[in-house]
Formats: sequence, C-alpha cells, structure tokens
Amino acid sequence: MNPLANLIFITSLLLGTTITISSNHWIMAWTGLEINTLAILPLISKSHHPRAIEAATKYFLTQAAASALVLFSSMTNAWHTGQWDITQLTHPTSCLILTSAIAMKLGLVPFHFWFPEVLQGSPLTTGLILSTAMKLPPMTLLYMTSSSLNPTLLTILAILSAALGGWMGLNQTQIRKILAFSSISHLGWMAIILIYNPKLTLLNFYLYTVMTTAVFLTLNTTKVLKLSTLLTAWTKAPSLNTMLLLTLLSLAGLPPLTGFLPKWLIIQELTKQDMAPAATLISLLSLLSLFFYLRLAYCTTITLPPHTTNHMKQWRTNKPTSTAIAILTTVSVMLLPASPMILTIV
Repeated sequence: MNPLANLIFITSLLLGTTITISSNHWIMAWTGLEINTLAILPLISKSHHPRAIEAATKYFLTQAAASALVLFSSMTNAWHTGQWDITQLTHPTSCLILTSAIAMKLGLVPFHFWFPEVLQGSPLTTGLILSTAMKLPPMTLLYMTSSSLNPTLLTILAILSAALGGWMGLNQTQIRKILAFSSISHLGWMAIILIYNPKLTLLNFYLYTVMTTAVFLTLNTTKVLKLSTLLTAWTKAPSLNTMLLLTLLSLAGLPPLTGFLPKWLIIQELTKQDMAPAATLISLLSLLSLFFYLRLAYCTTITLPPHTTNHMKQWRTNKPTSTAIAILTTVSVMLLPASPMILTIV
C-alpha cells in the first residue's frame, strides 16, 4: 500500500477514536465510530485476496448495522427525555438497544460471529488494530453509560462470551482465530464487572491490549500464522519465543504474571457484590481458554508433539528484537508486583 494512503488511514483511525472518546453528544460519538469503520476497511482489504475482501465486507455490514442501532437508541432516548448527552441515557429501551449495538461493535456473544472471520482474513498488523484500538471507542461508550445499563443482560452476555470464547477456540489451528476467541472471552470478563466497577473494566482492557499487542508483534516478527508453523518457529528466535510463551500464559491469567491481576480484582469485586456464583462460573469457564493458551504455549516452546508430517526447521535470524516488543513483553509478564501502585492510580 502507498505510504501516504497508509498514513491517511492511520490518522483517520486516531481522529475517529479521539472524537468518540472526547464527545458528550451522541451524534459526535456516532461520527467518530463511522470514521473508524471507514478508515480500517482499506487496511483489512489491502492484500486483494478473496478472503480479505470477504472480511472487509463482513466487517462493514456488521459495523454499519451496529452504528445504525447506536443512532436509533440515542434518538429514542432523545425523543423520550429530550437529552442528547451520552451520560443521560435513561430510557430502558434505549439502554437495551445500545447494549446490543455495542456488543455487536465489540464482538460479544451472541453478536460474535463476524469477529473470528474478519480477523482470519486480515494481516497480523490490521488484526492487532481490530483487537485493540478498534475496541476502545465502544468500550468508552459503555464506560460512560455504565450506570444506566441492565446488569442482568450484561452478566448473561459476559458469561456466554467467556463460555463460547473458550469453547470455540479449542479446535482451532489458525492462530488469528484462536486470538479472536481469546478476545471474546476477555470481553466477557470486562462486561461482567462494568456495572459494579467501570474502572476495573478499563484496567482489564488496557492490560489485555498490552498483552495482545505483544503477542501479535511477536507473531508478526516470526511470520507465524498457524500452529504447524509455530512448531518450528523456536529455531528462528529462541529468546523471543520464550517471551511469547510467558505472554501467552499471562493472557491466560496464570498467577505470577500480569494477566492474573485483572481476573483477581474482578473476582474480588464480584464477591463483594454478592455475585459469588457468577464469579465461580466465569472462573471455571476461563479454564476452557486456558486449555488453548497452554496448547499455543506447548507449540511455542521446544516440545514438538508427535506428528507424522515433516517440517523444515527455520534459519535462526540475527535481527535484533524491536524495543517495542521488549517493553511490551516485559510489562505483560512482570506487572503483578506493581499492582498496589496500579490500584492507587485506578
């Protein structure tokens, strides 16, 4: 792609995100979401492969429907209350429609079907933007309207997302699809705590963004797209793959690593809110996603599982690891001891 065109699309993404995050009026928030959608489409379809074109079409149709629902919910609210302010969303029907629209934007169950397909059809760098930056504006809208949303509906969506995100990722061999289902199950954790402690949702989102960025950039460096190539990637950059192993386990939420922090805080907050059954259920459902993270980690390290097909080992690269990956993997693995400081900031 032409570098100038690339620059225009990336700038438009930043502009759309900034407009949505900083707006008070529903029409401005909707405008930002539309700019974002239109700016990411060329980045998804830049490879001219039929799968990429299909992914861009699916993405456009889903996001257009979700944006229409956002507009519809805000207009219904304005009709009944005379308020266009985002924080003044009080009409119950508007709240339900908005929850559905944002769930569609984010890829929460049952509106998740587009996300794995779109991620599979996109390049790794675009997949990274779709999994992280594109989810920030809808998360901001949820954060601003959290006080008026329906807790029962969000809890059901969250538990279904954690269940299906873990369950459907079990038999995947394409790494981008596995990361898409991982994203869906993480969104479940964010949605369940949104009503009770919105700041925890944002903390979870930020940490998820850091860990996912580290994984995507590492995979982009080693040029790995499926499990069979991941099996022999350790010969190319052993130290990078060791860090990938730890980052994957951190994404799974295992204790001494960063990913354990949001899960621990969310379970603690749910227990305080007398939602121990929901906390137990979502914790058990996260074991499903732990399985495919462990499988990825198993394939990442030197332990080659027994298989009949022969794979060529890759040449070791002398290219130094980029500073961004070094910083992100360190943060993804070692942030848990700093949790008291993070909690004082939050």
